[in-house]
Amino acid sequence: MHFNQLGLSAELLRAVAEQGYDTPTPIQAQAIPAVLAGRDLMATAQTGTGKTAGFTLPILQLLSGGGNDRLTRLAKTPRVLVLVPTRELALQVEESVRTYGKHLPVTSTVVFGGVGINPQISALRRGVDIVVATPGRLLDHVQQRTIHLSGIEILVLDEADRMLDMGFIRDIKKIIALLPKRRQNLLFSATFSPEIRELAAGLLHDPQSVDVAPRNTAAETVRQRVIEVDREQKRDLLLHLFETRGWHQVLVFTRTKYGADALARRLDKAGISAAAIHGDKTQGARTRALGDFKAGKLAALVATDIAARGIDIDALPYVVNYELPNVAEDYVHRIGRTGRAGQEGEAISLVCHDERGNLKDIEKLIRRDLPREYVAGFEPSPHAQPRPAPAGAAPAPAGRKPAPRGDSRRPAGQAPRHRSGSRHR
Repeated sequence: MHFNQLGLSAELLRAVAEQGYDTPTPIQAQAIPAVLAGRDLMATAQTGTGKTAGFTLPILQLLSGGGNDRLTRLAKTPRVLVLVPTRELALQVEESVRTYGKHLPVTSTVVFGGVGINPQISALRRGVDIVVATPGRLLDHVQQRTIHLSGIEILVLDEADRMLDMGFIRDIKKIIALLPKRRQNLLFSATFSPEIRELAAGLLHDPQSVDVAPRNTAAETVRQRVIEVDREQKRDLLLHLFETRGWHQVLVFTRTKYGADALARRLDKAGISAAAIHGDKTQGARTRALGDFKAGKLAALVATDIAARGIDIDALPYVVNYELPNVAEDYVHRIGRTGRAGQEGEAISLVCHDERGNLKDIEKLIRRDLPREYVAGFEPSPHAQPRPAPAGAAPAPAGRKPAPRGDSRRPAGQAPRHRSGSRHR
């Protein structure tokens, strides 16, 4: 199948061709006709499957051919709302809208926190067709009456599972309550937990289901392996791998923001250009670090799970789990950053004694045993013991700090979905 068989306009086909594509991915081949037909959509799709173009292309077609286009522009109210969990993903999706809509009279803007609100207000006042937003900042605009959602015709929830993980369910429900009852709804998620299915049941009307990635499976194009090592030797082993294997573009995952900063400093000090990206970094710093990494100016980008959402690099060769995630599903999200769009990639996990339980959870989830290996000079001690937990506390995974009480990052009254919570990342 080719893109010209999907019913897209000449302007969109031209933009697609300019990006070097002629064959749609499976998610695009199934989602585009469904969206063009006005159907609600419930799609299971991991990152790297082309899902963003799977909804931006048909949405752009619907907007450019809509009969209400002129009237909506005069009212300056947006017609499409795309909700995403992170700033990086918001920027990525809006960039996709501009890339594929470059030959169409469709306007868009991106709305997220961590940056000044006034430029966003100015853009909204000029009038846009598509708003890509994170839930919290969108509600800020609603409260300030700088955006009106009465004209929304299409709602997209992208990476819905991550939004629920991050405690956005209340905000999402508030936003949905402000939208017109009659609209088209598109829901994308890498996994469909009971909570996601409950949300979908109340949101979608007679949806078409698209499943291009079996639940919680890892990309077949990613070679996965485990290097066993003592906790204290992880940094030296990582430096050794960079030095001996000629790595030039590696996404490294840590559990905590503090750990990401410390590891990036250590790599940089050793002559391996590196930067950290996490929720405490300013948006400018995050954008610069990601831009430098994509441009090949950095050999390593050290990230936490939440900050890495939205990192979209076509040919990323390596992902390293410096620390395994506490939630097994996050492993699938992490390694999905490589092996994208059919290209091969490699995911290496440095696993110490403390993390063997995490590794078992991951292998159970992906239904396969990961091959173990050792690196000469860094073999783990047979006498390694788990890190002792403080008296009266449950054992904590390696590298995690105790959560401060009253952490303002979690919405009031919102309990974390997982045992570790996502507020530390």
